Amino acid sequence: MKPIHIIGGGLAGSEAAWQAAQAGVPVILHEMRPVRGTDAHQTDGLAELVCSNSFRSDDAATNAVGLLHAEMRLAGSLILRSGDANQVPAGGALAVDRVGFSDAVTAALTAHPLITIAREEVTGLPPEDWDQAIIATGPLTAPALAEAIATATGAESLAFFDAIAPIVHFETIDLDVAWFQSRYDKVGPGGTGKDYINCPMDKAQYEAFIQALLDGEKTVFKEWEGTPYFDGCLPIEVMAERGRETLRHGPMKPMGLTNAHKPDEKAYAVVQLRQDNALGTLYNMVGFQTKLKYGAQTGIFRMIPGLENAEFARLGGLHRNTYLNSPALLDETLQLKSRPGLRFAGQITGCEGYVESAAMGLLAGRFAAASRLGRPFTAPPVTTAFGALLNHITGGHILSADEPGKRSFQPMNVNFGLFPPIEVPKLDGRRLRGKEKTLAKKKAMTARALVDWQSWLGRDAAGIAAE
Repeated sequence: MKPIHIIGGGLAGSEAAWQAAQAGVPVILHEMRPVRGTDAHQTDGLAELVCSNSFRSDDAATNAVGLLHAEMRLAGSLILRSGDANQVPAGGALAVDRVGFSDAVTAALTAHPLITIAREEVTGLPPEDWDQAIIATGPLTAPALAEAIATATGAESLAFFDAIAPIVHFETIDLDVAWFQSRYDKVGPGGTGKDYINCPMDKAQYEAFIQALLDGEKTVFKEWEGTPYFDGCLPIEVMAERGRETLRHGPMKPMGLTNAHKPDEKAYAVVQLRQDNALGTLYNMVGFQTKLKYGAQTGIFRMIPGLENAEFARLGGLHRNTYLNSPALLDETLQLKSRPGLRFAGQITGCEGYVESAAMGLLAGRFAAASRLGRPFTAPPVTTAFGALLNHITGGHILSADEPGKRSFQPMNVNFGLFPPIEVPKLDGRRLRGKEKTLAKKKAMTARALVDWQSWLGRDAAGIAAE
């Protein structure tokens, strides 16, 4: 049987390879590292996490990404299996030891009898004899391949900046000032309700910090000027530029936290750090993606109470993400409309986030395997997390009525706004309102989604049983 060729060994490519091989189809996974590196990767491991170590909420009942976790587990996802096996405490989130996670994915793919890993750079579109292929090169697609994609599609790939948060050595955090607590003491997978380190600021400290962010020297890439940021991963100094109180209502919000050292004093703002490795020796600064120059970062971040003597295992950074105008270019099975058999997966399609990228890899792998095996297949229902995200990527966005033809498609995390509406039943004969109604609606959406997803898995001829 001819193999499926998958270009890119990140989250999407790794998941696509696993799904196709589990369906009984041979796979050749092409990964350019270490032959050619990127500006963000540090190893040659498959599925290396280059930004946060969090897969975000694991709440499958009231959170859209938590629902996506649940659907992926039901589909036998390698990424979720590896994440679950390498989780670190993170309140209600699923966070992982990044090294252990990558090692687990790499080991599983290397050991699979139907998967061959080719360490080489693919500099152009797959040749015609690669009749079933998936491009999952992500936001850091090498220039030669990116140019080939742009030429073939007749559409210039858009781009946005994606910033990396700093990582601090735990032993250099002053716990006489900072304290352990999850927001609202929430207990998540592997957690205790005290999974974050919290650094408090009073009003004067916060205002001085904001001014330092505004004044700090930033990295500038002139050739990328005009490139929009993705709102879900804004650098902190860009948030500060949007208003001095913006950070206090975003990553530095003090709600749900009580200073263990001074319980009677309400913090004006709080910086949170989350465990980054299984040993608990590294903590990343939550929401602190930055484009500050290295020389400015240490001085500014040491203004944070509890981090005055912090030592950084990694400072923040900035890289560019590229993505396709997928609604115009891809069909509902992630296939390039102008070239049957060639699919795209992951962040290059315009989904945003680790889990979303892996999810699209899962679908692309299943779709390609079904094609190779000559089996019928359909896209999952839009009532599921998979279907809702896929629908956004392949046509669910809103076109600009004022400027016809203007490209309006932007990267998107999975969220309940992508799901079809659902009626919330009355409770004891009364209509629900406010937060009670919102919560009930989310629970109804997730319950519907899991039923529909399991039904789709049962019909999916290329499906595999959850392990």
